[in-house]
Amino acid sequence: MTAYRRPGDVIVDRYRLIDLLNEARGARFWLAWDNILARHVAVHLISEDDPRADELRAAARRSARLLDPRLLRVLDIGTIAGNCYVVNEWGEGVSLNNMLAEGPLAPRRAAWLIGEVSETIAAAHASGVAHGRLVPENVLIDERGSVKVIGFAVDAALHGLPEGRTSTEVVDLAGLLYAALTGKWPGISTSSVKPAPQEHGRALRPRQVRAGVPRILDTLCDEVLSPYPGPHDHGYDSAAAIATALMEYVGDPAAMAEAEAASRRGNTHPRLPRIEALVLAPDPVPEPDPEPEPEPEPEPTPEPEPPARPSPAEETVAGAPVFYDDSGDVGWVSPSPAPPPPPPPPFEEQPARPLFAPDPPEGRAVRTPRPGAEQDSAQYWPWETGTGAVPPAPDDTPGEDDSVPGRNWMRTAWIIAASLLILVAMIYAFNRGRDTDGASDDDEDSRATTTTSARAVLKPVGISDLDPYGDPPEENSDRAPLAIDGDAATAWQTSGYDQNFGPGGLKPGVGLVVDLGEEKQVGSAVATVLNDPTAAELYVVGGDSAPASVDDLDPVASATSSQGRLVLKPGDAATGRWVVLWLTSVPNDGSYRGRVAEIQVRE
Repeated sequence: MTAYRRPGDVIVDRYRLIDLLNEARGARFWLAWDNILARHVAVHLISEDDPRADELRAAARRSARLLDPRLLRVLDIGTIAGNCYVVNEWGEGVSLNNMLAEGPLAPRRAAWLIGEVSETIAAAHASGVAHGRLVPENVLIDERGSVKVIGFAVDAALHGLPEGRTSTEVVDLAGLLYAALTGKWPGISTSSVKPAPQEHGRALRPRQVRAGVPRILDTLCDEVLSPYPGPHDHGYDSAAAIATALMEYVGDPAAMAEAEAASRRGNTHPRLPRIEALVLAPDPVPEPDPEPEPEPEPEPTPEPEPPARPSPAEETVAGAPVFYDDSGDVGWVSPSPAPPPPPPPPFEEQPARPLFAPDPPEGRAVRTPRPGAEQDSAQYWPWETGTGAVPPAPDDTPGEDDSVPGRNWMRTAWIIAASLLILVAMIYAFNRGRDTDGASDDDEDSRATTTTSARAVLKPVGISDLDPYGDPPEENSDRAPLAIDGDAATAWQTSGYDQNFGPGGLKPGVGLVVDLGEEKQVGSAVATVLNDPTAAELYVVGGDSAPASVDDLDPVASATSSQGRLVLKPGDAATGRWVVLWLTSVPNDGSYRGRVAEIQVRE
């Protein structure tokens, strides 16, 4: 029996194995090359006597009945030399589990992606075929931005699972949506995506795991995944119903597909190279080694002469490999280098400098005055004599004292250093005096704001609206992410009200909940609002679930906006995962409405 375990082995004179991608439980998954159609294919191989072989062939036949561009089709099945093989189309792209390793997807993108998968599964269910193992690893976005479902029926057979049921796959579709929204996997089948957190034996709702999940998507996941019947039933009992709900939420699937394709156009990930037919070159015939030439007798070393210009033949073969000795090493032919120039003559030895000045000749003074100085010391007087005599100009001829090295530049360096110290002291004194003279309450507020802005900004992982008094309890939830998108030109806004918030209004307030992902120390929160005056309170809450109301909470800070800026700073730093910006008063622009462009939470 041929094992087909080595790259280069050819199955049925057509599929040449290239790279073993995975091997588990006796099954091998290969990247291969179709020698007839000149394209890459995927090949599954198991032993013919493996208990899964019959189910693998049956699953491949079921999958081959489906015609959908979002499926990687089965191209060939068969047995050879005791092996069962299945050949599928090859797809290049990024699987959903690898995408989620970088973080959860945006809600609209997640809905579009799982909506495409749901339409594919719905078409398969209409033909009586189930996938059998819907996990993030089997959902792929190729390099053109198209969604592909891989391993249809075949993957379940290779894992020893029975033929899939359509009812089970409805739950799997909701699990895929849950994973795309939160980055956590609530399904039963194994996946590299981290499992979803649970409470009382059931996965937490997506909004409890990640803030900012739209309620319609949160409700869909909760209704399908929950083992207990809920108060509402939206009829998410089939893949077609889930596909319809998701595509209605997306609104324009074609635009999402174009955006995904556009994001992939700049992908520089290298594609697999085209493989031509394998042609083995004949073994080279070894050439006999040339006989070594006799070494010439040593001659007297002649005087160095300029090197001769290399011959035209040498120039033509420059850089070509040539074998020149018995060892088989490769040399490189190049013109002979010019002989090195003769070394320069040695420097003359400098006379040693004496440690002490030599004694002057007999009859001369030990020290002499500087050039230009008064020669008659008896006539020297440090004050003016009133004679108006002009002292003689100093002679520029260098004397003995000028030959002492380093004296002049040391003096210059000391002068420059002293000047710099005086200049720094003057600048410091000037600034100190200006700060003291100009201090005011406004300056203190400015310095406090500068200190606040210098603190590190905590990066949120999500955001959601908070409107416990609404019916339904939501306040433009789809626009909440605009408050943390880094663009001050976009904003989350409340609905328009006839009365302001407060005891006499329709409701006491509405707000936004920022999810920091984990417990962190909060030193302040700064909100950019588009209309003044906007009053708000700040709450910092711990726990795994986002707060549903502020009734039982105590605010840590409150403030009113000025010039579009709302700064809320607790007296003492608070610690928590959820930061609530609760609007208690909004301005009237024809209706009472609040607009929050950006929220920054700082340490």
